[in-house]
Amino acid sequence: MARLTLTPAIIVSHVVKRFGALTALDDVSFHVATGSTTALLGGNGAGKTTTLSILLGLLTPTSGSVTVLGCDMLRQRYQVLGAVNFSSPYVDLPRRLTVAENLKVYGRLYGVRDLKGRIAELAHELELSKLLDRPTGDLSTGQRTRVTLAKAMLNRPRLLLLDEPTASLDPDTADWVRSYLEQWRARTGATVLLASHNMAEVERLCDRVLMMRGGRIVDQGTPRELLDRYGRRTMEEVFLDIARRRRRAIGAADEEGG
Repeated sequence: MARLTLTPAIIVSHVVKRFGALTALDDVSFHVATGSTTALLGGNGAGKTTTLSILLGLLTPTSGSVTVLGCDMLRQRYQVLGAVNFSSPYVDLPRRLTVAENLKVYGRLYGVRDLKGRIAELAHELELSKLLDRPTGDLSTGQRTRVTLAKAMLNRPRLLLLDEPTASLDPDTADWVRSYLEQWRARTGATVLLASHNMAEVERLCDRVLMMRGGRIVDQGTPRELLDRYGRRTMEEVFLDIARRRRRAIGAADEEGG
């Protein structure tokens, strides 16, 4: 079970993000419990990437407030970014650099102490020891995923943001990655916010689910609560109900989810 505390790791309050005439986020509010793994779900264009970018300090909200690990991301983000990291198979590390060289570069950016020892520790945990001297571009998809995870773990993050962590992986490798993430969270008490289209992954890993559509949070709850609310057997069926704007089977909410 996750080790939760009373103070949320993430508090997003009435956030709006506009890009010219386009409203990417429309009055988004949610919190993520410390020590939890929370899923951020939605179809393409729902606002997930914009939300993650704001949490990483890469974008500034048009309005609203964001607090990460107790720090206001508008005024104090440099105080907290050293305790946050991000992993996505869609963001490539420099392919000409070896695995070890990539990890050294990012380790220095994060000011990791005993970087050589930390890389050796992660290489052992993530089964990368035999790959350290190989160019990152020569690795398989599963190997690159493990290298990307190692990069994300270098600074021992208190908050880890994951974007489709098992995309394009074969079932065995995907299961290995999920098991590693489960064990890592249980061991460290860190908080994970996970964006994924794999609903079996969400059911396995996540304590709570945030459902997005059209730049808004349209529903949220534990996987069990959502399954019961929609009268469904799987989170994939719940996802399709929300994406297709079907009414909930239980509860007096409109098609916008509340």
